[in-house]
Amino acid sequence: MKANIKYIITATVAGLLTTTGCKKEIFNRPPESAITIDNFYQNDTQVSSSTLNLYNSVWYPYVSKAMWALCEMTGGNGRSYSSDVSDFANLNGAVTNLNSVNDDGWASLWTVVEQANALINLMPSRAGASVSPAVLNNALGEAHFMRAMAYFHIVRIWGAVPIIENGSDFLTDFKIPPNRIQDIYTFMINDMKFAEANCTAMTRTGSVTQGHVSSGSASAMLSKLYLYMQDYPNALKYAQKVIASGEFKLYGIDVPNKTYNDLFKTANNNNEESICQIQWAGGPYGHGNPFQGSNAANGTITGTGDGYSVMGPTIDLQKSYEGGDSRLHATIMTAGDFYPEITAAAGGYTVPANVNAQGSNAAIKKYIVGTPADNGGLGTAQNSANNTYLMRYAEVYLIAAEAIVGNSKTSTDAQALNYINIIRKRATLAPLTVIDRNHMVPNPNYDATFNNSVPTTILQDDILNERRHEFAIEDDYWFDLCRLDGWNGILTNQHPKATQIISQQERGTFADDRKTIYHSAVTPKASDFLLPIPIGETTANPELLQSPVPYTFK
Repeated sequence: MKANIKYIITATVAGLLTTTGCKKEIFNRPPESAITIDNFYQNDTQVSSSTLNLYNSVWYPYVSKAMWALCEMTGGNGRSYSSDVSDFANLNGAVTNLNSVNDDGWASLWTVVEQANALINLMPSRAGASVSPAVLNNALGEAHFMRAMAYFHIVRIWGAVPIIENGSDFLTDFKIPPNRIQDIYTFMINDMKFAEANCTAMTRTGSVTQGHVSSGSASAMLSKLYLYMQDYPNALKYAQKVIASGEFKLYGIDVPNKTYNDLFKTANNNNEESICQIQWAGGPYGHGNPFQGSNAANGTITGTGDGYSVMGPTIDLQKSYEGGDSRLHATIMTAGDFYPEITAAAGGYTVPANVNAQGSNAAIKKYIVGTPADNGGLGTAQNSANNTYLMRYAEVYLIAAEAIVGNSKTSTDAQALNYINIIRKRATLAPLTVIDRNHMVPNPNYDATFNNSVPTTILQDDILNERRHEFAIEDDYWFDLCRLDGWNGILTNQHPKATQIISQQERGTFADDRKTIYHSAVTPKASDFLLPIPIGETTANPELLQSPVPYTFK
């Protein structure tokens, strides 16, 4: 934390700013001699552009590996032999405070906090007289939104950490203890309420220019925060507020001639379903989406010399889909699958019979978008141009359904069913007519013994099942598992339900005959549900390891 606090004090605003426009050079850093704190922020354009970096390169180290290694591999959706990330799937204390991927994620997310804080604390007093209040307030709202978004990832990964609103408060004493998790959630709620009140309202049209968050984006995030806190009335209130607003639309439902697979194409960046996306430019290095370079099945797909298939989809994930679920083809590549949008100039891409990312007999498809030629000429090695979702509108429907059910074990509420069935309709699945999954059709590609969609009759499990398949490889499943034991489980780090689910997952590999499974399973320890704070941070600030203290809100 010491390095991060020092950074926010010593960094000039020039390091946080970008030039305007929609080309990739919008992310270039201006010469520090050309811009100072006092002579920027002089007009609406400069103030509006001040938040651009909060959507781009500050997230790169997190998205590069930490985000999917933690959320997908730890949660049981992904697997790997690669030594830099395999510990995330092994659990049982395998990820230590020396892990470099863990360190990268920590540093990246704190950089988001620091840069948001710089804008929040410096911009109001430096804004020129010609800057309109609405533009200034919108920029401040975006900064509050992104600070809360970064904290939302931080607190779910590492637990109790310090709440830092202004690094200059710690110039003389950077050794500070963590604050309580419940206070961090209150802090995030306050930030999102500020964003809701100050960000511009939008109606999403699918225009690539609508890449920034809105008042409605903050409302959606408030519904999610309240869901984690088991404040179901507020979670439902904000979810239904977003649904009623008409700002966002579901591909394939509200937006005709679009499919679930279309959500993840570069051409559909900032589409009507996007609540918040990291904005990738496709290069230079650090300003494009690194996911495809690491996880595409091969270099033929990427056309840029990468495509290392570092992560493959687990057998457990593959066999959890219902038969006929169209999301499977959009999420996982299996032998013989055809994708016309990849290597399109050559007639499309057919997945070869020997596809086998990390022993899975399959490969990742979601966020895999093909060659630069497939993407309007955009993209370089390790830097594709398709955006990364931080939240989609589909989640709002499932939040609303879960909030209606609340603490009940089962429910026959028609409205909750309707919200779930809207999502199932797009996935080309039959609607649920009772709160019972025994009617579900097993996936015909797999032995039904491994189908996880059959045995339970609990609506909460139905929602978790839908969330797993709707958001697989979108880095949320681990967090869903970690909240199964409710708000008290989050506060006390007690997760018996998640432990049971994880211990029953098939995390093994296929044999050479592509049928026999070499079984592997893990049972997590209680300590696995939060990652260790990197050793460099706790050495500089040993108080990070102390018991959390209440936060005094300003």
